[in-house]
Amino acid sequence: MRMLGRISQVWRYPVKGMAGESLSACLLTDRGLQGDRCWAVRDIKRNEIQSCKFRPDLLRVIAQSRIEQGATADQEVELLMPDGARVNCHAPEVHELISRLVGHESRLEPLAAQRDLSAFKRYKAKGHAWLEELKATFEREAGEPLPDFSELPQDMVDYVSLPGSFFLVSPLHLLTTASLDYLRARQPQGDWDPRRFRPNLVIDTLAAEAGLIEQAWLGGRLQLGEAEVRCTAAAPRCGAVTRAQQTLPADTSLLRTVVRDADQNLGIYANTLEPGLLQIGDPVYLHT
Repeated sequence: MRMLGRISQVWRYPVKGMAGESLSACLLTDRGLQGDRCWAVRDIKRNEIQSCKFRPDLLRVIAQSRIEQGATADQEVELLMPDGARVNCHAPEVHELISRLVGHESRLEPLAAQRDLSAFKRYKAKGHAWLEELKATFEREAGEPLPDFSELPQDMVDYVSLPGSFFLVSPLHLLTTASLDYLRARQPQGDWDPRRFRPNLVIDTLAAEAGLIEQAWLGGRLQLGEAEVRCTAAAPRCGAVTRAQQTLPADTSLLRTVVRDADQNLGIYANTLEPGLLQIGDPVYLHT
C-alpha cells in the first residue's frame, strides 16, 4: 500500500441539498456516513425530491444532526436558517419556512418515511424537458463542455437519487487538498473553501501527491482508517459550487476554473467495501 495523506475534514449533510456539519469522527456504513442524507425536501407540485442543483437556496440552511452512535435513520435534525433562527425538523412550521426560502411549496421528509421507489421518481410531466432542465443546472458558458449525458444509467433517467436513498450518485464523496491547491494556483482570487464542493472527506495529501491526484485513484481501493472504499467515478461540477452559503459569498470564477483546468471534475465518488470509524488524522492508503 502507498500512503497518500491523512483525513483532515469529515463532513455530514443530514438534509440533502443543505449545508452540513463538520465532525471529528463518524462511522462509515454500507450506506455512507452514519446520519448522512437522512432527510430531504420534496417539491409538492412536482412530487419530487429536490437538491441544491434545482433549489440552490437550500445551501443557505445549515443542517445539524442530533444523532447518537447506533441511532436510527430518522434522528433529530436542527436547521439553522439564514436569518439565524433555529428550527427542529419535526416543528410544524418547518415546511412553511423552507417553502418561503426556496419559493416553492415544499415538505421536509425523512428517508424512513419513503415507502416505495416511486418516492424517488424524477419529475416527468407531459411535455416537460427534464434532460434540458438537468443540463441547465450545470450553468455552462458558450463553448464550455457538458458532462456526457448520452449513456445515463436507467436509474438516473428514472430517479432523482439512487433508488431507496437520497444520494445523487454515490454515498461517499472524497476531495483532496492537492486538487484544491492545483486550482487555487490557477485562480488565486477564487474562494476554494471545501464546503462549496460538499465532500464527505477532505484528504490532506502528502507533498508528493500533487495535482488532480484523486482522478488517478478511480477503480482503486483506499484504506481510510478502519474502513476501505472503492473509488468509482469522477464528480462533474454544476452551478451549485458558485452559490452563496451562510458564510460564503457567490463566486462564479470557481466553476469556470474547474471546467477549464480540471476537465470539469473535482473530487471523486466512492462506495464502501469495509465499514469502520473515520477520524480526523486517520492515514489514507492506496492499495497497489
